[in-house]
Amino acid sequence: MSTRLACVVFAAQRPRIVAKFWAQLLGWAVTVDRADQVDVAAPDPDGLDIALTFLPTHTAKSGKNRLHLDLASRSLDHQRVQVDRALVLGARRVDIGQGGVPWVVLADPEGNEFCVLEPREQYVDTGAVAAIVVDTQQPARLAEFWSTASGWPITHSDAQVTGLRSATGLGSWLEFVRTPEAKRGRNRLHLDLAAFPTDDPAHEVARLRAAGAVPVDAGAIGGMPGTVLADPEANEFCLLRRSPHLSRV
Repeated sequence: MSTRLACVVFAAQRPRIVAKFWAQLLGWAVTVDRADQVDVAAPDPDGLDIALTFLPTHTAKSGKNRLHLDLASRSLDHQRVQVDRALVLGARRVDIGQGGVPWVVLADPEGNEFCVLEPREQYVDTGAVAAIVVDTQQPARLAEFWSTASGWPITHSDAQVTGLRSATGLGSWLEFVRTPEAKRGRNRLHLDLAAFPTDDPAHEVARLRAAGAVPVDAGAIGGMPGTVLADPEANEFCLLRRSPHLSRV
């Protein structure tokens, strides 16, 4: 069988504040609200939007994240409305060297970068989150690992970007974008995987390790039950012991 993508996890100094920002921006709902974890998911229980989890950390953000979200827009007017809404909710504009591009780069209340995209045909049916974007030195190589991990096929690949999407053709994309910078330190955002209920998590760990994952000290990602691993470019992720109810993919 295959593991599946369960959620994007944010380490946050103020989990409730950051979760509330994302819930309001996306039009989603807070589904779990505890001191050690806040979850945000699309209101439709059968939807395919990616779920978000916010875990507490004492460490302040430093440097650009290697993982970020791209938000979809239906028109240029809709893009402007989304940007204005994000700014009212507590986002700010940031310059990460993007230059003159048609998308808008913002940061959430704790500085996590995200993009509000101009209308693009490939994202017309994704829902609020167009893509989960991962910086990588080798897009094709890392995409092959995550295709194995998520069960999503590779749909397009060139020298700069490799993309995956669920075989259903619905929901957010998972895209790997070339960057010259190597990963340094612990990622502030990471992906969590879940095994299917009928599968043995130990077998899935072995399968992921055969694909290129390596074990990581469990303290590297706190607050979630599961096995902590890293992908071939040392991006941490967690294989959850049980399938969380919050997943939409």
